[in-house]
Amino acid sequence: MGTTTAGAIVVLSLVAALVAVHRPFGDHMYRVVSGNRHSRFERGVYRLVGADPAAGQPWGVYARSVLAFSAVSVLFLYGLQRVQDHLWLSLGFDPVVPHGAWNTAVSFVTNTNWQWYSGESTMGHLVQMAGLAVQNFVSAAVGIAVAVALVRGFARSRTGDLGNFWVDLTRIILRILLPVAVLGALVLMAGGVVQNLSAGTDVTTLTGGSRTITGGPVASQEVIKELGTNGGGFYNANSAHPYENPTAWTNWLQVFLILLIPFSLPRVFGRMVGQHRQGHAIAAVMAILAVASITLTNGFELAGDGTVPQAVGAALEGKEVRFDVSNSATFAAATTLTSTGAVNSFHDSYTALGGMMTLGNMMLGEVAPGGVGSGLYGMLVLAVITVFVAGLMVGRTPEYVGKKIGSREIRFAALYFLVTPALVLVGTATAFATGNNATALNTGPHGLSEVLYAFTSASNNNGSAFAGITVNTPWWNTALGLCMLLGRFLPIIFVLALAGSLARQQPVPASEGTLPTHRPLFVGMVVGVTVVLVALTFLPALALGPLAEAL
Repeated sequence: MGTTTAGAIVVLSLVAALVAVHRPFGDHMYRVVSGNRHSRFERGVYRLVGADPAAGQPWGVYARSVLAFSAVSVLFLYGLQRVQDHLWLSLGFDPVVPHGAWNTAVSFVTNTNWQWYSGESTMGHLVQMAGLAVQNFVSAAVGIAVAVALVRGFARSRTGDLGNFWVDLTRIILRILLPVAVLGALVLMAGGVVQNLSAGTDVTTLTGGSRTITGGPVASQEVIKELGTNGGGFYNANSAHPYENPTAWTNWLQVFLILLIPFSLPRVFGRMVGQHRQGHAIAAVMAILAVASITLTNGFELAGDGTVPQAVGAALEGKEVRFDVSNSATFAAATTLTSTGAVNSFHDSYTALGGMMTLGNMMLGEVAPGGVGSGLYGMLVLAVITVFVAGLMVGRTPEYVGKKIGSREIRFAALYFLVTPALVLVGTATAFATGNNATALNTGPHGLSEVLYAFTSASNNNGSAFAGITVNTPWWNTALGLCMLLGRFLPIIFVLALAGSLARQQPVPASEGTLPTHRPLFVGMVVGVTVVLVALTFLPALALGPLAEAL
């Protein structure tokens, strides 16, 4: 069996598996976020945080709850790293330096999980488990909660009530993320992923000292990071490390987990607005963009742009032989189409156009299918922009699932879209203007791509790295931390403001002039708007980087 055929089988099997679970898992998530019953344990959590589960929240209160919870999380995780030398299971590691602790705290709280360090040589077990792994859960749950709040804005009328953030957060963690994480961890352990706290091999450090490296609680963190679509791993080699991803079928499972929740959330949207076809349309847009990206990434890597890759038949440099080129390219596309950031190959070694695809996936806004929650609310914002453009074309007030898209709504949608490109382009320009691009391994177009990738990954809360660039400096840790912080919470504020505006409206009955938003025409329009907006925004930067390198 050839590499191309094997790769096609992997992609088709992933599609089949996602189609099979889309409905039952989406229905389960719908019941979780729409039910009115609370378990005894959940009520205990509400009492602990002082929340009234029966009290709804307008968008401003919901947003303040998100920001307050995230601020406390940043402070706790920062402090945990700074005192880790005094903690149990510290493995003798020193406290994390202030700028590194800031970057890591912001990274995991924003669901980015960008790593400037090697986890097994920097963080003790307690920090990894009680700090980083916990944030893999709660930061993912925050994204789902915000997406659900936006959908409630479409589904409800003449109210400011978007639900209760604390109820949403608790239920999503306990009823969605934890059960699947436990099952996934057991399967990964059966596949050979390490899960222990035992001592391992003594290694000699560069300073001549000896330090014990352990297997670590890898299996649980691995499934949490994939399920929560964030890429912070126990080992800096991430899913390329045999302890984290030992075989081809564990690689398949990790890609499946990456895509599971984002591709099932459109089902939740359709059920909550009472129109299954609307959910199908959003899922179709995500699927079209995802399949196109995976196909192109595979094509560029298998074509092997360059003398040596063409001679051997594919671009194998930087890829694990146990996964081959196609499985690596598929993983790379999946991890950058979502906000995962996990990698099983070295993106810096990809062909120029293959590397451009990983950049382009993030520049799309990670909406195909995107991160947990963030992918759905990003796609719904693009749908709002699409109906607004369509309304201008036919001279009618744009409507989407029964809600008018007026000047207030389109301002929030436009601000949402503009945040990330501004952070990416300003950050990249600032790095070159201040000379901090000198930490890149390469010069010329590839060096530009390395810097551009770092800011694109941070601002989109992805977490993957093009590598080939040293970011463990005060400037880089501070700058990327700011991009992660602003790239996460400014869009969330605009999304919740949009949700509040929609929830206060009276539903508008469909008329002959209403654009049907469940048909193939609208699906094609959303795909076109998404691609055109990205092309207009980032084409100059891509032309100076990967496109120039390819030519």
